Amino acid sequence: MAVNKDLVAASATPLVLSILGEGESYGYAIIKRVRELSGGRMQWTDGMLYPVLHRLERQGLIKSFEQTSETGRKRKYYRLQKKGGETLNKHKNQWMLVHSTLQQLWEAKPCLT
Repeated sequence: MAVNKDLVAASATPLVLSILGEGESYGYAIIKRVRELSGGRMQWTDGMLYPVLHRLERQGLIKSFEQTSETGRKRKYYRLQKKGGETLNKHKNQWMLVHSTLQQLWEAKPCLT
């Protein structure tokens, strides 16, 4: 099942901030983590992720830095900033409210198939 484009866009910021809340990371690793967490059902691309990373950096929520990997390749890593952690907490509270509201509705009357 593919995730609706609007839902992917709405969830991108909290997902990226949450992944960076686990520790600094780089683009491909973030894409891989989303795929892993979703059991392969969310397939992000570079073209979807990098505009989100650039926007979050402009907003001061994350910070990028270059680092050389074990293979000698330079990579651009991203790290959560204090403001990003605060924003993540706000997103978490909002998403938990939406989740619990939908859960109550759907448990009361399961989706028709």
